[in-house]
Amino acid sequence: MKIAIPASTNDMNSYVDSRFGRAKGFIIYDTDNGMNTWIPNQVSAQSTQGAGIQSAKSIIDAGADIVIAGNVGPKAYSLLKTNGIDVYLCDVMPINKAIENFNAGTLEKASDANVEGHW
Repeated sequence: MKIAIPASTNDMNSYVDSRFGRAKGFIIYDTDNGMNTWIPNQVSAQSTQGAGIQSAKSIIDAGADIVIAGNVGPKAYSLLKTNGIDVYLCDVMPINKAIENFNAGTLEKASDANVEGHW
């Protein structure tokens, strides 16, 4: 399974970025092999609108199965959900801790966006 997590750096000890669409990038953690890759998100982070949609497309293209994020807006959530990607919400915490919490079943599965668009 591949887990996508918005982050400011490509470091498993860095913190989950609270903003999905405007994160500097995404760590894609593969639970099958314990490896992670970095997807830069510079274009979306600097765009005036549509950042969440563009970020969601990057996650879909990366083959992610789930997203762990602090916040996800309505358009990004809808696109992720339509493509079979579940979203789990977490507080700002180290990425490796967020993955541990997911594996332990303590993260909340989102049933909808948790912030307005352009948040």
